[in-house]
Amino acid sequence: MTKNYLYKKIPLGNIVSYKGERSVARPHQLVPVVRAALGPARSMLLLIAVFSGVVNVLALTSSIYMLQVYDRVLSSRSVPTLIALSLAALWLYGVQAILDVIRSRMLVRISAHVERDLAPRVFRVIVEMPLRARISSAEAMQPLRDLDSVRGFLASGGPIAIFDMPWMPVYLLLIFILHPALGWLATCGALFLVGLTIATDRLSREPTRETVAEAGRRAAFAEAARRNAEVLRAMGLTHRMMSIWGRGDQRYLEANRRLSDVASLLGGIGKALRIALQSAVLGLGAYLVIHGEATGGIMLAASVTMSRALAPIELAIAQWKGFVAARQGAKRLDRVIAEFDEVEEPMQLPAPRRDLSVAGLYVGPPGASLPTVQNINFRLNAGEALGIIGPSAAGKSTLVRALVGVWRPLRGEIRLDGAALGQWPPSDLGRYIGYLPQDIELFEGTIADNIARFEPNADPNAIVAAAQAAGVHEMVLHLEHGYDTRIGEGGHALSAGQRQRVGLARALYGNPFLVVLDEPNSNLDAEGEAALTAALVSVKSRGGIVIVIAHRAGAISAVDWLYVLNNGQMQHYGRKDEVLREVMKKPPQSPAVARPDASAGRLQTQAGAGV
Repeated sequence: MTKNYLYKKIPLGNIVSYKGERSVARPHQLVPVVRAALGPARSMLLLIAVFSGVVNVLALTSSIYMLQVYDRVLSSRSVPTLIALSLAALWLYGVQAILDVIRSRMLVRISAHVERDLAPRVFRVIVEMPLRARISSAEAMQPLRDLDSVRGFLASGGPIAIFDMPWMPVYLLLIFILHPALGWLATCGALFLVGLTIATDRLSREPTRETVAEAGRRAAFAEAARRNAEVLRAMGLTHRMMSIWGRGDQRYLEANRRLSDVASLLGGIGKALRIALQSAVLGLGAYLVIHGEATGGIMLAASVTMSRALAPIELAIAQWKGFVAARQGAKRLDRVIAEFDEVEEPMQLPAPRRDLSVAGLYVGPPGASLPTVQNINFRLNAGEALGIIGPSAAGKSTLVRALVGVWRPLRGEIRLDGAALGQWPPSDLGRYIGYLPQDIELFEGTIADNIARFEPNADPNAIVAAAQAAGVHEMVLHLEHGYDTRIGEGGHALSAGQRQRVGLARALYGNPFLVVLDEPNSNLDAEGEAALTAALVSVKSRGGIVIVIAHRAGAISAVDWLYVLNNGQMQHYGRKDEVLREVMKKPPQSPAVARPDASAGRLQTQAGAGV
């Protein structure tokens, strides 16, 4: 059974904020998605742990080699013993290097597995989050940056330090065996470095949050400037925007400087302390040798073992910046993916072919508690078309977004053939709906790809049929490569009118039952408006339903019913000619009070309501 992300009942108030760590999601809702993604790689992680154990045992080679050379070879002056020890040490060093390479490569592959597992869910979050809450573009793209942080840390040397840390007590025990005084000195130094690691964690949290937030805002502003490059150049705004971006970049650099200062300070202290402790062990060992309590081999072996014992802590401090970023990113991913978690997809329903009904519909923008449009009621049968008109900011586009399932109603219901939109599998619902938004967005690819909605192995005949229905077929044929013409992001290779007509062809592809067009003639000439009217008539003739939002009369020439919105409420509803006569007769003064007529299944306006 496939999954349905679109209509899971999650209160809008629970959408995660990407501003720092704050979230209104409740803890019991959180799903450890990163840990779950690592689940299938547990065998590899276990193997890395085994390899780490072998590597840490082999790391004692240098200590044992020094101990044997100083205490046995030099005293016996045996060259064969020296050669044998050297060859054995060389072989062990080679095995250690091979295992180091293997576990590093395994970590890279584990990070790639986590990316493959989480990337589709992160993409779903990026797409759907703006439909559920008001967020900035920086917050919308933060899940992808968090995924990069998690993957980058897993592929770095940070996890190796974590696998090596449990072996630190083994090294300290070995130093105790060499001499208790050396063991106590090494233990005190190790405890001090552990405390330094804890301080690194505490001091790095807030600078890391600030750096992530400023980096997101900086990237979002740069992307907005890139999208509006023509406006910036034409209106001479480049230097002003550059100044604003520079201030944001300065804040990012300042936050990054504070984070780097913390990391470099504590990292430098840790490195200096490790070297000092190694020298201290060497000095104490020399004191013990002078008093006959240890040998020269013990002195050198303890110093080398001490260095190896503290190396994982030093590496961890150096990698702590990435570890904190990955940990915070993983927590945010857990929160936000839990909010958009998968639910079982509804049972497949027959394709709609009878009617569309809207009852008691209240809709507002994502995250809004008050509706923009309210108490919308109407019904359309197959083969009918509805025009929705009204002044700017009347709520027309808000209503459209609810009708196509983009925004969820605050109250009321929208039904196709008696089934609420949430009862339709999203993949099926997308096939039954054709949508032309007010702002046309085409994607990188060919014209054929965009018309076919990037459907794999799309039928060329269906693509041509949609283009012909939209009246764009001849225009496409006159392009250099026809339907194989590649267009850039947003369709920049086409004019505004061409983009609108290609978008109309995309809405008509596959003969969807419900076709919703938001100001489809805003960029069309007379020829384009004629093609639009012909397309609407064609949809009606094949038994589809059409809803058109319009400011210009040409777009509603083929509609049967007319709905007049003002201040989010219905003022007029009825047959097109009747409503137009009523509107022309007297301008609206106050919102109409509407009641459903059960016999006709439509709304009638009460007399004396100021219509």
